[in-house]
Amino acid sequence: MGSRRKARECALQMLFAADVAGTRGDLLARTFWSELSDGDLEPGAQEFATRLAMGALAHLDEVDERIRSRAEHWRISRMALVDRNLLRLAVYEFLHEPTPRTVTINEALEIARRFSTYEATQFINGILDAIKRDLDRDSPEAEVTTPESPASPAEE
Repeated sequence: MGSRRKARECALQMLFAADVAGTRGDLLARTFWSELSDGDLEPGAQEFATRLAMGALAHLDEVDERIRSRAEHWRISRMALVDRNLLRLAVYEFLHEPTPRTVTINEALEIARRFSTYEATQFINGILDAIKRDLDRDSPEAEVTTPESPASPAEE
């Protein structure tokens, strides 16, 4: 498993703990890294995980509003703890991190397969895909060209 996926799993666990215990901010991060994590995450990935969790909590109203807009007939408070916090994590990443949105969805689904149910994976995929379409319509992601995938002549 890659270090960024492991970081996302740690961020999910922090969000889960915040949801259950109501712990926030520095105390949440300190407690997680000192007592709850398995300690095998490199410093850059640990920083990424903390940034995701703290960012999602700091922007909770904005993130939850995006989820609410696409979770028809579902109140966020009634969603399974893992599912709602995985959605929060992914939506925060959509809005505030440079990660390509498709990568964020794929990562969320892989984590859902590990920590939730098959039905939840479909539910999460549907909501994230709808939010991605909304965001793509409002602010399309810039296509990234690499030496392995040069721009076509029409794009140059």
